[in-house]
Amino acid sequence: MARFTSVEQRIDAYAHRLLDGAPERGIRSSLVEFLVFGLKQAWACVFGAAMLLAIIGAKLWYPDGAALARNDFLVLAAVAIQVVMVATRLETVRELRVIILFHIVGTGMELFKTSVGSWLYEGEGILHLGGVPLYSGFMYAAIGSYMVRVYRLFDLRFSRYPPRWVTAILAALIYLNFFTHHYIADARYLLFAGAVAVFGLCTMQFRVFRRRFRMPLLVTFLGVALFIWIAENIGTWADAWQYPNQEDGWQLVSLAKLGSWFLLMIISVVLVAWVYPPRPPDPVVEPPAVEPGSGPGEQDGRGAAPRPGEAGERPDDEPLTR
Repeated sequence: MARFTSVEQRIDAYAHRLLDGAPERGIRSSLVEFLVFGLKQAWACVFGAAMLLAIIGAKLWYPDGAALARNDFLVLAAVAIQVVMVATRLETVRELRVIILFHIVGTGMELFKTSVGSWLYEGEGILHLGGVPLYSGFMYAAIGSYMVRVYRLFDLRFSRYPPRWVTAILAALIYLNFFTHHYIADARYLLFAGAVAVFGLCTMQFRVFRRRFRMPLLVTFLGVALFIWIAENIGTWADAWQYPNQEDGWQLVSLAKLGSWFLLMIISVVLVAWVYPPRPPDPVVEPPAVEPGSGPGEQDGRGAAPRPGEAGERPDDEPLTR
């Protein structure tokens, strides 16, 4: 998988010209890593941020009584954002396949959830399915866009990633529970336990600038779920949709939604893994053992030992971010 799009390659080259001279240790090195981490996260969120800005802008400035309904404007804005992302090579066509999957999965859930009153959309328009304006699918697509972009930008690797067929079964049960809990007992606590059993030993490795970091995958799920919950509060404040307890005035989205977003993250990871199979960390190549008394020019029966710069030896100054 190509790590960067053509546009990102140019940005990466410019960033290296600025940062390659930064120290490799100490406080300044840590600050550079923190800065690059934040910038990469912001770049990964560009689709979702553009959607959120469109929603906030429509809330603050879209004129009442306009010929084009506000919801339809948001649909057209979402389509425009997606077209620009692909046309300017900020997203690849392969990534678009993942985003379409998120559209389908998310729209199916929206149609059901609005029909049973879990949340609702206000406003008029013609670009909708049932009571669901079509821009709703793009909000799920924003999650998909973030997932595939962060996979590339941080060169994600996974230790002890579970078999994909096991994760697919867990994701299917989670998705099913989003529907069935309206009619039978909610199985989310069993699904939480299943998530711990399946992903509990999995560790994610990610590269920022010069360094690679490790994090338990379950902690990553929770962190992204918290981020989505914050965005959800902004979206409901901007009247993109409402929960029943918000009809008489906006209030903070229940913290219980964090659990739903945590489970949705598992579905999201499984969808991304369908297109981008999880990769293990690169193996660590240990230098050959040197017997006591042997020198760098002595033979071991297979010819002279390689000198620095010859094939088989990794130079000390090999770039860590290429």
